[in-house]
Amino acid sequence: MSSTKEPLEIKIAHSPDSDDAFMFYGLATNKVRVPGLKFTHELCDIETLNQRAMEEAYFEVTAISFHAYPYVQERYALMSSGGSVGDGYGPMIVAPREISLESLKRMRIAIPGTLTTAVLALKLFAPEVETEVVPFDKIIPAVQEGKFEAGLIIHEGQLTFDRSGLRRIIDLGRWWRDLTGLPLPLGANAVRRDLGPELIATLCKALRDSIQHGLDNREQALQYAMQFARELDPDDADKFVGMYVNERTLDYGDDGRKAVTKLLTMGHEQGIIPHKPKVKWVSEVASANRV
Repeated sequence: MSSTKEPLEIKIAHSPDSDDAFMFYGLATNKVRVPGLKFTHELCDIETLNQRAMEEAYFEVTAISFHAYPYVQERYALMSSGGSVGDGYGPMIVAPREISLESLKRMRIAIPGTLTTAVLALKLFAPEVETEVVPFDKIIPAVQEGKFEAGLIIHEGQLTFDRSGLRRIIDLGRWWRDLTGLPLPLGANAVRRDLGPELIATLCKALRDSIQHGLDNREQALQYAMQFARELDPDDADKFVGMYVNERTLDYGDDGRKAVTKLLTMGHEQGIIPHKPKVKWVSEVASANRV
């Protein structure tokens, strides 16, 4: 009598956004398979995923804001693929009217979550600004309705804010580039450190293969991602995916890794992040486990 070994379930958590959907298209549709593993996907907004990663290491792989990483760095390591990086662009502050940057720093701004990297960048730019958390997809309507003088927007809103009659006051990705000469690392994929070097390496390869599959089969991956595109037309969805799923998503590059360290170090030095960052990439964790 023969028995078949059940595949190991790997839980992957990520945002229900067109760029994440494009990234995970290969794995979610079984175009990319790994013998012995079964992948299940849980979709939550990024601030919820940040909080859940802090509370428990439930997901083997999870999307996470770089701002949140120092809070979970003992349990998770950063994967070298799957990052969302703004190369001269990123989260924006928008408002119904022109506002000077000095006036902006004294306003109450709607933000998409305290642990998002967008808020870390905002606090570096304007440490004294008053903020209030609003679900990311409700920020533009809240600003339109006059509940806030300005809002900090992420995701697809970066392409659609002007259609809502709003103006861009500052692009924090551009501000960061001008300040540091570096891209702005926004989101990462992290893997549980207790899975061991072999499984971690397998999961890293699976994620990279999924991203590469999407890039190699762009039309099909975009069709899949459109179900998460939140009112974007196909051209805008293609543009948005191109902003955040590209060669940097396959690998951050030296300047991308340098940007991660600089961003988190500045956040800690300015008292925004209480934990001293210990940035560990998967390759470093695997090497340590072999010693």
